[in-house]
Amino acid sequence: MYDVLKTVWEELTGPGGAFEISTIQVRGAPMRTFAAAPNSLRDVWGASLAFDERPYLVYQEETLTYAQTHENVDRIAAFMNAQGLAPGDRVAIAMRNFPEWMQCYWATVASGLTVVGMNAWWVEDEMNYALNDSSPKLLIADEERLTRFESIRSQHPSLPVVGVRTRDRDWVTPFGSVLQSPARMPELAIDPDADACIFYTSGTTGRPKGAQQTHRGCVHNLLNMGFWANCLAHTMNRVKGTPLPDPATAPQSAALVTTPLFHVTANNCLAHATTSGGGKLVHMFRWDAEEALKLIEREKITSLTGVPVMSRELISHPDFHRYDTSSLIAVGGGGAQLQPDLVGKIDQTVENARPGTGYGMTETCGIITSIGGDFFIDRPESCGPAMPTFEAKTVNAEGVETIGEPGELWVRGAPVIKGYLNRADATAETITDGWLHTGDVATIDEDGFIFIVDRVKDMVLRGGENIYCSEVESVLFQIDELAECSVFGVPDDRLGEEVGAAIYLKPGQSKSAEDIRSFCAVLMAKHKIPSYLWILDAPLPRNASGKFLKRELRDRLPLADAV
Repeated sequence: MYDVLKTVWEELTGPGGAFEISTIQVRGAPMRTFAAAPNSLRDVWGASLAFDERPYLVYQEETLTYAQTHENVDRIAAFMNAQGLAPGDRVAIAMRNFPEWMQCYWATVASGLTVVGMNAWWVEDEMNYALNDSSPKLLIADEERLTRFESIRSQHPSLPVVGVRTRDRDWVTPFGSVLQSPARMPELAIDPDADACIFYTSGTTGRPKGAQQTHRGCVHNLLNMGFWANCLAHTMNRVKGTPLPDPATAPQSAALVTTPLFHVTANNCLAHATTSGGGKLVHMFRWDAEEALKLIEREKITSLTGVPVMSRELISHPDFHRYDTSSLIAVGGGGAQLQPDLVGKIDQTVENARPGTGYGMTETCGIITSIGGDFFIDRPESCGPAMPTFEAKTVNAEGVETIGEPGELWVRGAPVIKGYLNRADATAETITDGWLHTGDVATIDEDGFIFIVDRVKDMVLRGGENIYCSEVESVLFQIDELAECSVFGVPDDRLGEEVGAAIYLKPGQSKSAEDIRSFCAVLMAKHKIPSYLWILDAPLPRNASGKFLKRELRDRLPLADAV
């Protein structure tokens, strides 16, 4: 099976292959690219007009076809152009997974503008930071986000605002008014290395970093996913005689949008891939396993891609077998590694679906690796091989490549971000000669399959959300009564990890857990607030260099003692 995979891989990526690889120089470093890649996301979106009257965006009882969405996208683009926005300018989008998200996204990137994905969970302080950092020329937001923006609006007096599903405000242009613009997409050529999107990732120094995803990077992430689907299908055809999919007779694909569109998992992976194939995006207001089952049955969902806990909750739901899930052909996710036991449970429980996952980062515009089907069943601890546009290696603390031994995973290729917005220091620390330091410790086996075994970064991975411990610590240290604190991950069966914090207060001071969490709630999103708090009566243990012993704290503090 692995020999066949290698053969098919070489055929597809070799000279004349459908996914032929070429190497070019970009930003002073060699970069693996697909020779026939579209120039930009504008080209990807433009090609989807061919799907015409197929349903595209579904939310509750609302449905927009591809043709209707294209008309709306052209009207939004015309509105932006009339506001004086020019290629390179930024548009901030702050909303839940409403159908307007993808409409505004495609209008922005197809106009040569840059999307700033605003985390919908941010509180006012975090939102204000991102607006100051990215300097958008337009903000598009829903009611909940506009309510938060109102308290900081005085700091952004000249920022035009479009409201989505909002009450009337005299300083807000309703989205319905935007759609009264003439349907006209501006004519322009887009540089492949221009910024398409800035997604913020948690920061190691207390503030999130804006990852600059280029058109080239996003396009190549899309093609990496297409490559793996083709490679897997052709391999299984040769190994087991499994028929190759026939696009002419296959039903329309339908993807359930379960994770936020301000993340690469939903936007760059799920939405891009579904759109390019003429599929249907079915939006959920929030995750609910029973609601997901209803939508799978009603909309004939073919793929469920979310964080692992969603797949687990779906197949474990007591009413799972009451619903028709036979349309599902792929169940899995990203944002966190699928636990090995879940791989087999998906395969055994869901009638026609195979398990699959991809490992990636905001900094790689999506996936680095992919794995599915029989390969995933055979190696459930692996996240798969690196996709063709990546070189991958593991290195030790001195930056020397390790062979057959664990080391930090470094990757280089077209999907790697240009850098971090306004953060030359962080960019230089993370990217060396085009090589991205992932912060994950991995091994690579003889077949090129990658196994993530540990984490270099001081980070908690909670339900697919990266939370840097230093970011939480920087907020906690603003509490006057606090003398010391250390933040670390606490294992959690549902979310993978939860945020824990050990705290030592100044002598004679007191502070309740409720007071601490209330303080945090003003300065950071809810999911970053420590779920486990230990308020200790002695200073925290340190090593010889003065650093807190996080592993020791995590291992010796009983969960029962947390407050």
